[in-house]
Amino acid sequence: MTRKDPTARKTPSTPKRMILMLIAVAVIFGGVFVVKHFMSKGMNDFFDTMPQPAAAVTDWTAKEEEWIDAQQAVGTFVAINGTDVTTEAGGVVRSLSIDVGKPVKAGTVLAQLNTANELAVLKSLEASAKLAAVQRDRWQALARDKLVSQAEAEERATVAATSLAQVEAQRALIAQKTIRAPFDGVLGIRKVNLGQYLNPGDAIVSLQALDPIYLDFTLPEQRVGQVLPGAKIRATVDALPGQVFEGEVSAVEPQIDPATRNFKVQATLANGEYNLRPGAFAHIGFDTGDARKVVVVPQTAISFNPYGNAVYVIQEVQRAEGEKDMQGKPLTGKKLIVRQRFVTTGATRGDLIAVVEGLKPGERVATTGLLKLRNDAEVVINNKVQPVTEAQPTPENR
Repeated sequence: MTRKDPTARKTPSTPKRMILMLIAVAVIFGGVFVVKHFMSKGMNDFFDTMPQPAAAVTDWTAKEEEWIDAQQAVGTFVAINGTDVTTEAGGVVRSLSIDVGKPVKAGTVLAQLNTANELAVLKSLEASAKLAAVQRDRWQALARDKLVSQAEAEERATVAATSLAQVEAQRALIAQKTIRAPFDGVLGIRKVNLGQYLNPGDAIVSLQALDPIYLDFTLPEQRVGQVLPGAKIRATVDALPGQVFEGEVSAVEPQIDPATRNFKVQATLANGEYNLRPGAFAHIGFDTGDARKVVVVPQTAISFNPYGNAVYVIQEVQRAEGEKDMQGKPLTGKKLIVRQRFVTTGATRGDLIAVVEGLKPGERVATTGLLKLRNDAEVVINNKVQPVTEAQPTPENR
Protein backbone atom coordinates (compact mmCIF):
# COMPACT_ATOMS: atom_id res chain seq x y z
CA MET A 1 0.00 0.00 0.00
CA THR A 2 1.35 3.42 -1.13
CA ARG A 3 1.60 6.07 1.52
CA LYS A 4 0.96 9.87 0.72
CA ASP A 5 3.82 12.27 1.14
CA PRO A 6 2.74 14.78 3.78
CA THR A 7 5.02 17.42 2.25
CA ALA A 8 3.32 17.27 -1.20
CA ARG A 9 1.50 20.53 -2.34
CA LYS A 10 -2.28 20.33 -2.72
CA THR A 11 -3.86 21.58 -5.97
CA PRO A 12 -6.75 24.12 -5.38
CA SER A 13 -10.16 22.90 -6.36
CA THR A 14 -12.01 24.40 -9.38
CA PRO A 15 -14.59 26.44 -7.36
CA LYS A 16 -11.83 28.02 -5.34
CA ARG A 17 -9.98 29.00 -8.51
CA MET A 18 -13.16 30.69 -9.89
CA ILE A 19 -13.63 32.71 -6.70
CA LEU A 20 -10.05 33.91 -6.78
CA MET A 21 -10.38 34.92 -10.43
CA LEU A 22 -13.59 36.89 -9.77
CA ILE A 23 -11.96 38.71 -6.85
CA ALA A 24 -9.05 39.68 -9.06
CA VAL A 25 -11.34 40.95 -11.83
CA ALA A 26 -13.38 42.96 -9.32
CA VAL A 27 -10.24 44.55 -7.89
CA ILE A 28 -8.95 45.48 -11.36
CA PHE A 29 -12.22 46.95 -12.66
CA GLY A 30 -12.93 48.65 -9.34
CA GLY A 31 -9.58 50.33 -9.55
CA VAL A 32 -10.36 51.49 -13.09
CA PHE A 33 -13.69 53.00 -12.04
CA VAL A 34 -12.14 54.68 -9.00
CA VAL A 35 -9.45 56.24 -11.16
CA LYS A 36 -12.06 57.37 -13.74
CA HIS A 37 -14.21 58.89 -10.98
CA PHE A 38 -11.32 60.93 -9.60
CA MET A 39 -10.33 62.03 -13.09
CA SER A 40 -13.90 63.17 -13.88
CA LYS A 41 -14.21 64.95 -10.57
CA GLY A 42 -10.97 66.77 -11.14
CA MET A 43 -12.04 67.77 -14.64
CA ASN A 44 -15.42 69.03 -13.43
CA ASP A 45 -13.78 70.99 -10.64
CA PHE A 46 -11.43 72.52 -13.19
CA PHE A 47 -14.22 73.63 -15.51
CA ASP A 48 -16.36 74.83 -12.60
CA THR A 49 -13.62 77.11 -11.39
CA MET A 50 -12.38 78.10 -14.85
CA PRO A 51 -13.12 81.79 -15.54
CA GLN A 52 -15.75 82.43 -18.22
CA PRO A 53 -15.09 85.01 -20.93
CA ALA A 54 -17.32 88.10 -20.84
CA ALA A 55 -20.16 88.05 -23.39
CA ALA A 56 -20.36 91.00 -25.77
CA VAL A 57 -23.81 92.66 -25.81
CA THR A 58 -25.40 95.94 -26.79
CA ASP A 59 -27.22 97.94 -24.15
CA TRP A 60 -30.10 100.41 -24.04
CA THR A 61 -31.25 102.64 -21.20
CA ALA A 62 -34.93 102.31 -20.37
CA LYS A 63 -36.69 105.65 -20.72
CA GLU A 64 -40.07 107.10 -19.97
CA GLU A 65 -42.26 108.37 -22.78
CA GLU A 66 -45.81 109.63 -23.18
CA TRP A 67 -47.85 107.26 -25.30
CA ILE A 68 -51.41 107.60 -26.43
CA ASP A 69 -53.18 104.28 -26.75
CA ALA A 70 -53.46 103.76 -30.48
CA GLN A 71 -55.10 101.06 -32.54
CA GLN A 72 -54.40 99.83 -36.04
CA ALA A 73 -56.84 98.54 -38.62
CA VAL A 74 -57.13 97.99 -42.33
CA GLY A 75 -59.94 99.19 -44.53
CA THR A 76 -61.20 99.93 -48.02
CA PHE A 77 -62.10 103.21 -49.64
CA VAL A 78 -65.68 103.50 -50.87
CA ALA A 79 -67.19 106.26 -53.00
CA ILE A 80 -69.94 108.26 -51.33
CA ASN A 81 -71.85 107.85 -54.60
CA GLY A 82 -70.63 105.37 -57.15
CA THR A 83 -72.46 103.50 -59.89
CA ASP A 84 -72.45 102.26 -63.45
CA VAL A 85 -74.69 104.65 -65.37
CA THR A 86 -77.33 102.63 -67.22
CA THR A 87 -80.38 103.21 -69.41
CA GLU A 88 -83.99 102.56 -68.47
CA ALA A 89 -85.08 102.17 -72.10
CA GLY A 90 -83.55 100.19 -74.94
CA GLY A 91 -82.32 101.73 -78.18
CA VAL A 92 -79.44 102.42 -80.53
CA VAL A 93 -76.71 104.82 -79.34
CA ARG A 94 -76.91 107.94 -81.52
CA SER A 95 -74.36 110.16 -79.71
CA LEU A 96 -71.86 110.01 -76.84
CA SER A 97 -70.55 112.89 -74.71
CA ILE A 98 -68.26 110.99 -72.35
CA ASP A 99 -64.90 112.54 -71.46
CA VAL A 100 -63.12 109.56 -69.98
CA GLY A 101 -61.53 110.27 -66.60
CA LYS A 102 -62.95 113.81 -66.42
CA PRO A 103 -65.25 115.23 -63.73
CA VAL A 104 -68.86 115.99 -64.68
CA LYS A 105 -71.74 117.80 -63.03
CA ALA A 106 -75.07 116.26 -62.20
CA GLY A 107 -77.44 116.48 -65.18
CA THR A 108 -74.73 116.47 -67.86
CA VAL A 109 -75.81 114.51 -70.96
CA LEU A 110 -73.61 111.45 -71.38
CA ALA A 111 -75.36 109.55 -74.17
CA GLN A 112 -78.34 109.92 -76.47
CA LEU A 113 -80.29 107.00 -77.87
CA ASN A 114 -82.26 107.09 -81.11
CA THR A 115 -85.68 108.67 -80.47
CA ALA A 116 -86.97 109.20 -84.03
CA ASN A 117 -89.85 106.76 -83.65
CA GLU A 118 -90.76 108.02 -80.19
CA LEU A 119 -90.84 111.64 -81.41
CA ALA A 120 -93.20 110.69 -84.22
CA VAL A 121 -95.49 108.94 -81.77
CA LEU A 122 -95.29 112.01 -79.53
CA LYS A 123 -96.54 114.29 -82.32
CA SER A 124 -99.47 111.97 -82.93
CA LEU A 125 -100.36 111.89 -79.27
CA GLU A 126 -100.05 115.67 -78.95
CA ALA A 127 -102.47 116.10 -81.86
CA SER A 128 -104.94 113.70 -80.28
CA ALA A 129 -104.61 115.47 -76.95
CA LYS A 130 -105.21 118.85 -78.59
CA LEU A 131 -108.37 117.58 -80.29
CA ALA A 132 -109.57 115.98 -77.04
CA ALA A 133 -109.06 119.29 -75.21
CA VAL A 134 -111.11 121.20 -77.82
CA GLN A 135 -113.93 118.65 -77.62
CA ARG A 136 -113.84 118.81 -73.82
CA ASP A 137 -114.25 122.58 -73.83
CA ARG A 138 -117.08 122.39 -76.42
CA TRP A 139 -119.04 119.76 -74.54
CA GLN A 140 -118.61 121.62 -71.28
CA ALA A 141 -120.13 124.74 -72.93
CA LEU A 142 -123.05 122.67 -74.25
CA ALA A 143 -123.55 121.14 -70.82
CA ARG A 144 -123.82 124.61 -69.29
CA ASP A 145 -126.55 125.41 -71.84
CA LYS A 146 -128.36 122.16 -70.99
CA LEU A 147 -127.97 120.94 -74.57
CA VAL A 148 -126.06 117.77 -73.56
CA SER A 149 -125.99 115.79 -70.38
CA GLN A 150 -123.38 116.40 -67.70
CA ALA A 151 -122.25 112.77 -68.00
CA GLU A 152 -121.32 113.25 -71.66
CA ALA A 153 -119.33 116.39 -70.77
CA GLU A 154 -117.45 114.52 -68.04
CA GLU A 155 -116.72 111.68 -70.46
CA ARG A 156 -115.11 114.14 -72.90
CA ALA A 157 -113.06 115.59 -70.05
CA THR A 158 -111.82 112.12 -69.16
CA VAL A 159 -110.78 111.45 -72.76
CA ALA A 160 -108.85 114.74 -72.83
CA ALA A 161 -107.07 113.92 -69.55
CA THR A 162 -106.17 110.44 -70.83
CA SER A 163 -104.73 111.88 -74.03
CA LEU A 164 -102.66 114.39 -72.07
CA ALA A 165 -101.35 111.59 -69.81
CA GLN A 166 -100.30 109.59 -72.87
CA VAL A 167 -98.38 112.63 -74.12
CA GLU A 168 -96.56 112.93 -70.78
CA ALA A 169 -95.73 109.21 -70.76
CA GLN A 170 -94.25 109.50 -74.26
CA ARG A 171 -92.19 112.50 -73.23
CA ALA A 172 -90.91 110.53 -70.22
CA LEU A 173 -89.91 107.67 -72.55
CA ILE A 174 -87.98 110.09 -74.75
CA ALA A 175 -86.33 111.58 -71.67
CA GLN A 176 -85.21 108.09 -70.61
CA LYS A 177 -83.28 107.82 -73.85
CA THR A 178 -81.25 110.88 -72.89
CA ILE A 179 -78.78 109.49 -70.32
CA ARG A 180 -77.54 112.10 -67.85
CA ALA A 181 -75.10 112.04 -64.94
CA PRO A 182 -77.13 111.41 -61.76
CA PHE A 183 -74.61 113.22 -59.50
CA ASP A 184 -71.30 115.08 -59.55
CA GLY A 185 -68.39 112.72 -60.05
CA VAL A 186 -65.56 111.45 -62.22
CA LEU A 187 -66.23 109.37 -65.31
CA GLY A 188 -64.57 106.04 -65.94
CA ILE A 189 -63.97 104.19 -69.19
CA ARG A 190 -67.03 104.03 -71.45
CA LYS A 191 -68.47 100.60 -72.14
CA VAL A 192 -70.56 101.33 -75.27
CA ASN A 193 -69.97 102.52 -78.82
CA LEU A 194 -71.89 104.56 -81.36
CA GLY A 195 -74.49 102.49 -83.17
CA GLN A 196 -74.60 99.85 -80.46
CA TYR A 197 -77.98 98.63 -79.33
CA LEU A 198 -78.53 98.89 -75.59
CA ASN A 199 -80.96 96.85 -73.57
CA PRO A 200 -82.51 98.34 -70.43
CA GLY A 201 -79.98 98.05 -67.60
CA ASP A 202 -76.85 97.83 -69.77
CA ALA A 203 -73.91 99.73 -68.25
CA ILE A 204 -72.70 102.77 -70.20
CA VAL A 205 -69.93 104.24 -68.05
CA SER A 206 -68.75 104.21 -64.42
CA LEU A 207 -69.33 107.36 -62.37
CA GLN A 208 -67.67 107.83 -58.98
CA ALA A 209 -68.01 110.74 -56.54
CA LEU A 210 -64.47 111.05 -55.11
CA ASP A 211 -64.57 114.16 -52.90
CA PRO A 212 -65.16 113.45 -50.08
CA ILE A 213 -64.66 109.71 -49.87
CA TYR A 214 -65.64 107.02 -47.36
CA LEU A 215 -63.22 104.64 -45.64
CA ASP A 216 -64.84 101.46 -44.30
CA PHE A 217 -63.08 99.23 -41.76
CA THR A 218 -63.96 96.74 -39.03
CA LEU A 219 -62.95 96.47 -35.38
CA PRO A 220 -63.35 93.70 -32.79
CA GLU A 221 -66.22 93.92 -30.37
CA GLN A 222 -63.80 94.79 -27.53
CA ARG A 223 -63.46 98.24 -29.13
CA VAL A 224 -67.16 99.07 -28.90
CA GLY A 225 -67.47 102.43 -27.16
CA GLN A 226 -63.87 103.42 -27.85
CA VAL A 227 -64.57 104.66 -31.39
CA LEU A 228 -67.35 107.23 -31.65
CA PRO A 229 -68.56 109.52 -34.45
CA GLY A 230 -66.24 112.50 -34.71
CA ALA A 231 -63.10 110.58 -33.68
CA LYS A 232 -60.03 111.44 -35.74
CA ILE A 233 -58.35 108.77 -37.87
CA ARG A 234 -55.19 108.61 -39.97
CA ALA A 235 -54.92 106.62 -43.18
CA THR A 236 -52.01 105.64 -45.40
CA VAL A 237 -52.02 103.82 -48.73
CA ASP A 238 -49.25 101.73 -50.25
CA ALA A 239 -49.49 103.62 -53.54
CA LEU A 240 -48.54 106.91 -51.83
CA PRO A 241 -45.78 106.12 -49.31
CA GLY A 242 -45.06 108.82 -46.78
CA GLN A 243 -48.41 110.57 -47.16
CA VAL A 244 -50.90 110.57 -44.30
CA PHE A 245 -54.57 111.39 -44.91
CA GLU A 246 -56.69 112.55 -42.00
CA GLY A 247 -60.40 112.18 -41.53
CA GLU A 248 -63.02 111.53 -38.91
CA VAL A 249 -65.44 108.77 -38.06
CA SER A 250 -68.84 109.55 -39.54
CA ALA A 251 -70.80 106.41 -38.64
CA VAL A 252 -70.52 103.31 -36.45
CA GLU A 253 -72.57 100.22 -37.24
CA PRO A 254 -74.85 99.52 -34.26
CA GLN A 255 -74.88 95.76 -34.90
CA ILE A 256 -71.99 93.36 -34.29
CA ASP A 257 -71.58 90.62 -36.87
CA PRO A 258 -72.32 87.35 -35.01
CA ALA A 259 -70.08 85.40 -37.39
CA THR A 260 -66.89 87.45 -36.93
CA ARG A 261 -67.68 89.38 -33.70
CA ASN A 262 -66.61 92.55 -35.48
CA PHE A 263 -68.48 95.78 -36.11
CA LYS A 264 -68.18 98.15 -39.05
CA VAL A 265 -66.93 101.73 -38.85
CA GLN A 266 -67.09 104.35 -41.60
CA ALA A 267 -64.88 107.44 -41.77
CA THR A 268 -65.01 110.39 -44.15
CA LEU A 269 -61.89 111.92 -45.68
CA ALA A 270 -61.36 114.96 -47.90
CA ASN A 271 -60.09 113.99 -51.35
CA GLY A 272 -59.81 117.18 -53.35
CA GLU A 273 -56.90 115.93 -55.47
CA TYR A 274 -58.53 112.55 -56.13
CA ASN A 275 -55.51 110.69 -54.71
CA LEU A 276 -57.75 108.20 -52.92
CA ARG A 277 -59.75 105.86 -55.11
CA PRO A 278 -62.66 103.55 -54.31
CA GLY A 279 -61.54 99.98 -53.72
CA ALA A 280 -58.02 100.94 -52.57
CA PHE A 281 -56.55 99.28 -49.48
CA ALA A 282 -55.68 101.50 -46.53
CA HIS A 283 -53.81 101.23 -43.23
CA ILE A 284 -55.69 103.05 -40.47
CA GLY A 285 -54.51 104.39 -37.14
CA PHE A 286 -56.51 106.12 -34.44
CA ASP A 287 -56.17 107.04 -30.79
CA THR A 288 -58.36 105.46 -28.14
CA GLY A 289 -57.39 107.30 -24.95
CA ASP A 290 -55.43 110.06 -23.25
CA ALA A 291 -51.64 110.30 -23.09
CA ARG A 292 -49.99 108.22 -20.37
CA LYS A 293 -46.40 107.69 -19.24
CA VAL A 294 -44.78 104.34 -19.97
CA VAL A 295 -41.31 102.83 -19.70
CA VAL A 296 -40.11 101.70 -23.12
CA VAL A 297 -37.29 99.45 -24.33
CA PRO A 298 -36.52 97.87 -27.72
CA GLN A 299 -38.43 94.69 -28.44
CA THR A 300 -35.08 92.90 -28.89
CA ALA A 301 -34.43 93.40 -25.17
CA ILE A 302 -37.37 91.18 -24.21
CA SER A 303 -36.91 87.45 -23.84
CA PHE A 304 -40.38 86.13 -24.69
CA ASN A 305 -41.09 82.85 -22.88
CA PRO A 306 -44.21 80.77 -22.24
CA TYR A 307 -43.70 81.16 -18.50
CA GLY A 308 -43.20 84.93 -18.63
CA ASN A 309 -41.30 87.68 -20.39
CA ALA A 310 -37.94 88.78 -18.99
CA VAL A 311 -35.11 91.23 -19.52
CA TYR A 312 -31.43 91.09 -18.58
CA VAL A 313 -30.62 94.13 -16.46
CA ILE A 314 -26.98 95.26 -16.62
CA GLN A 315 -25.41 96.11 -13.23
CA GLU A 316 -21.94 97.17 -12.13
CA VAL A 317 -20.50 95.18 -9.20
CA GLN A 318 -17.16 94.80 -7.43
CA ARG A 319 -15.08 91.80 -8.44
CA ALA A 320 -14.62 89.05 -5.85
CA GLU A 321 -11.19 88.30 -4.45
CA GLY A 322 -9.19 85.79 -6.43
CA GLU A 323 -10.91 86.29 -9.77
CA LYS A 324 -8.63 85.50 -12.68
CA ASP A 325 -8.83 85.87 -16.43
CA MET A 326 -8.44 83.08 -19.00
CA GLN A 327 -4.64 83.24 -18.72
CA GLY A 328 -4.78 83.00 -14.93
CA LYS A 329 -3.93 86.62 -14.26
CA PRO A 330 -5.69 88.22 -11.27
CA LEU A 331 -8.53 90.68 -11.96
CA THR A 332 -9.44 93.66 -9.80
CA GLY A 333 -11.86 96.57 -9.90
CA LYS A 334 -15.46 96.46 -11.06
CA LYS A 335 -17.25 94.47 -13.73
CA LEU A 336 -20.59 94.44 -15.53
CA ILE A 337 -22.96 91.54 -14.96
CA VAL A 338 -26.52 90.78 -16.06
CA ARG A 339 -29.39 89.59 -13.94
CA GLN A 340 -32.58 88.22 -15.35
CA ARG A 341 -35.75 90.01 -14.27
CA PHE A 342 -39.32 89.11 -15.17
CA VAL A 343 -41.41 91.99 -16.49
CA THR A 344 -44.95 92.68 -17.63
CA THR A 345 -45.09 94.05 -21.17
CA GLY A 346 -47.76 96.18 -22.79
CA ALA A 347 -48.42 97.78 -26.15
CA THR A 348 -45.86 97.97 -28.93
CA ARG A 349 -45.04 100.85 -31.21
CA GLY A 350 -42.71 100.13 -34.07
CA ASP A 351 -39.53 98.58 -32.63
CA LEU A 352 -40.34 99.69 -29.07
CA ILE A 353 -42.40 97.96 -26.40
CA ALA A 354 -43.88 99.31 -23.19
CA VAL A 355 -42.89 97.66 -19.91
CA VAL A 356 -45.83 97.97 -17.54
CA GLU A 357 -44.14 96.46 -14.49
CA GLY A 358 -40.67 95.30 -13.48
CA LEU A 359 -38.41 98.01 -14.91
CA LYS A 360 -37.65 101.61 -14.00
CA PRO A 361 -36.47 104.50 -16.20
CA GLY A 362 -32.68 104.75 -16.30
CA GLU A 363 -31.96 101.03 -15.88
CA ARG A 364 -29.77 99.49 -18.57
CA VAL A 365 -30.83 96.33 -20.35
CA ALA A 366 -29.10 94.05 -22.84
CA THR A 367 -30.61 94.27 -26.32
CA THR A 368 -28.65 91.58 -28.17
CA GLY A 369 -27.01 88.26 -27.33
CA LEU A 370 -29.74 87.19 -24.90
CA LEU A 371 -29.40 83.50 -25.78
CA LYS A 372 -25.85 83.33 -24.39
CA LEU A 373 -26.65 85.12 -21.13
CA ARG A 374 -27.41 83.71 -17.70
CA ASN A 375 -27.76 85.16 -14.23
CA ASP A 376 -24.61 86.92 -12.97
CA ALA A 377 -22.83 86.42 -16.30
CA GLU A 378 -20.15 89.00 -17.01
CA VAL A 379 -20.68 91.17 -20.09
CA VAL A 380 -18.89 93.84 -22.07
CA ILE A 381 -20.71 96.57 -23.96
CA ASN A 382 -20.18 96.83 -27.71
CA ASN A 383 -22.60 99.29 -29.31
CA LYS A 384 -20.98 99.48 -32.72
CA VAL A 385 -23.98 97.69 -34.25
CA GLN A 386 -27.21 98.64 -32.54
CA PRO A 387 -30.65 97.12 -33.28
CA VAL A 388 -33.26 99.44 -34.76
CA THR A 389 -35.23 101.30 -32.08
CA GLU A 390 -37.69 103.51 -33.98
CA ALA A 391 -41.25 104.16 -32.89
CA GLN A 392 -42.29 104.46 -36.54
CA PRO A 393 -39.84 102.39 -38.59
CA THR A 394 -39.75 102.85 -42.33
CA PRO A 395 -37.90 99.83 -43.73
CA GLU A 396 -36.48 100.06 -47.21
CA ASN A 397 -38.68 98.51 -49.89
CA ARG A 398 -36.36 96.13 -51.71
